[in-house]
Order: sequence, then structure tokens, then C-alpha cells
Amino acid sequence: MLRSLPQLTAGRLADGREIFWFDSDLPKGSAETDIGSPGQPRDVTDRRHLPPTATTSERRWDPILREWVTVASHRQTRTFLPADDDCPLCPSTDERLTEIPGGPYEVVVFENRFPSFSTRATVPDDGVTLDASLYIRAEGHGRCEVIVFSDDHSATFATLSPERVQLVIEAWAARTEALNCLPETEQVFCFENRGTEIGVTLSHPHGQIYAYPVVTSRTQVMLESARRHQLTTGRNLFADVLASERHDGRRVVAANEHWTAFVPAAARWPFEIHLYPHRQVPDLPATSDVEREALGAIYVELLRRLDGVYGLEMPYIAAWHQAPSRADRELAYLHLQLFSILRAPAKVKALAGSESGMGMFINDIAPERAADMLRAVSL
Repeated sequence: MLRSLPQLTAGRLADGREIFWFDSDLPKGSAETDIGSPGQPRDVTDRRHLPPTATTSERRWDPILREWVTVASHRQTRTFLPADDDCPLCPSTDERLTEIPGGPYEVVVFENRFPSFSTRATVPDDGVTLDASLYIRAEGHGRCEVIVFSDDHSATFATLSPERVQLVIEAWAARTEALNCLPETEQVFCFENRGTEIGVTLSHPHGQIYAYPVVTSRTQVMLESARRHQLTTGRNLFADVLASERHDGRRVVAANEHWTAFVPAAARWPFEIHLYPHRQVPDLPATSDVEREALGAIYVELLRRLDGVYGLEMPYIAAWHQAPSRADRELAYLHLQLFSILRAPAKVKALAGSESGMGMFINDIAPERAADMLRAVSL
């Protein structure tokens, strides 16, 4: 059965930022949408009085590690752990106006008010001069979006209904496709951070979508490894890793007809899961109807297994690795990296000297043991 396309409503916030509502089943009389349902428009009016956004974000090239570092000092003033009744991601009401006008919603995406990258970014006029023979200094062009999974402040991704999960996946795919078309974009990254241990500053269930102005250094390493493997074997590296894990089976955590999740043999984090589609695709927009439906079910299962290991809401990062917007798309292989820094209840694996100073990870839990613990969770 073909999935129902989300109904999309677009608007602008008081300071000019774009906002998009994704609805699975708007009531009769809702806004005219991209699938042609006529009616009265959703109230998209932001009644706040906000000054225009100004983003002083810059990229600086590190010639030693050969990677970009972004400096975005304006983010020091971003919202930090507000009280539940002052959450900027809850729906606006007559009494309190938030980032999301229009009352109750399903899934919403909007431009971050405190972005690391922006199409309007400018290098600060601070009088700093760098040695041009070594360093490059450029505007932090790109885009940062917030994706809000639910208007229920107490929800988590793992508690979303199957229908809501599918709507989030559709929003990820739609925004990836749209952002890939921007001239500033070289790579789109969808991710979720959960838990104060990770550094989350808003507890409302949400994630982020970054449109980077460069291909990230980690993706470049992955693609170079894939290129070398292809030259040597004629095969795709990611497909070979997936086939090896499926054949071995010891680290497989969950699987269905279209996806397999496994703890990587060289896992860096106490609990780390990689989720691969069985078919090589470059990004989420390239997945099929049945693949997206199967993704929703197995992804929620993985989150619930993660929470079940210690019987608590595990802090985690869920990171979608997608192909660059233009380069090396034939080498890339869409996959999710889901990991937690919690090595035991109330014990966080901090990035200590070896990890932070040298990039040499030391894992406290053997990957095979972590896979056993995840599989043993009763759902």
C-alpha cells in the first residue's frame, strides 16, 4: 500500500525565518496543500515582535587536521534548559506565544533562531587577520533547521505512534531533498540529541537538520574508504560490512525485510547501533514506500531496546549518514548511527584523554556484550 503524502503548510515567523507544518490528516477545511485539499488556511501568523535575525558565523580552516571549524559566538545567547511551562517548542496559545504559532500540531520544521550556519551568515567585523598562506576564513553559509516531533512536551520519539513516526520520516526526506537543492549546501545531516548528558538544552521532543556548506571530514573519510574498497574489490564497502554482519549474526540487534541493525565490530561507544537498508541508496529521499514503512517500525524498536537496557530513558545521539548533495553519491550508503554515552546507570563515558586528545577510542563494553544486552530487552 502506498503511503499517504504529508500535507504541507508553509509560513514565516515574525523575524522572517521559514516554518513548515507537516500534517498526516488535517481536518476538513484545512489549508490548500501540495496534494490539493482546498479549504480555509491554517493560522500561520506569528504575533510576536522579533528583531530581524543576524548571524555572525564563520568557518576557519585547520591546515593541520585539514578540516573546517565553525565559530558561531552568537549562539551563546540561545535558550538554555527553560522551565516546562516556558518551552519555546510547545504550541502557541493566546496567553503565551512560542516559536510555533497556530495551536496544536503534528510535526513542524523551522529555521533555527540561533543557527550555526545560515544563508545570511556574515564574518564578524572583529579586526582579526589570519595568515592567508595557512588559514582560510569564510562565511558560515548553510542552514540549520529544528524539527519538532510532537506538540506533547512529555513525549519521546520512542513513544510516538506509528503514524507520527512515518510523518517524521517523510519530513526528514522532504527537507533533505529541499536543502540539497540550495546552492550553499554540500551535505544534509538529520539528527536527534536526547538527554542533558548529551548536552541537550531543550527537553521537548525534537531533532535538527543541518545543511552544511562543505562535505564533513567524517563523511570524506568514509567515502575515501569506500573508494579504495571499490578499486580493490569492485564492491561497495558499506554493502560488504552489512553482508558480513548479517552472515555472522552475533552483533545483529534487530532486522526486518528491508533493514538490519547491528552493533559494529569496532564500536566506539558503550551502546552503538548501526541501521542499514538492505538496498544501497544515497539518502532518505531515495528510499521506497515500503522501506520507509519498515524503517519506522525498526527504528522505534531500537530506541525502546536502548531504553530497556537499564530501564531508563537513555541519552543518545541518532545521526543519519547521507550522501553529499552532489559528489560521490554512487559510493555512499544511507545508514543510521545510534549511540549512547551511558556505560552503566548514572555512569557516563566521558571523552577523556585518549579520545579527546588523540581520537583513539577505548570502549568499556565489548560490542558482542552490548548486542546481547540489547537483544535481551523485553519489548
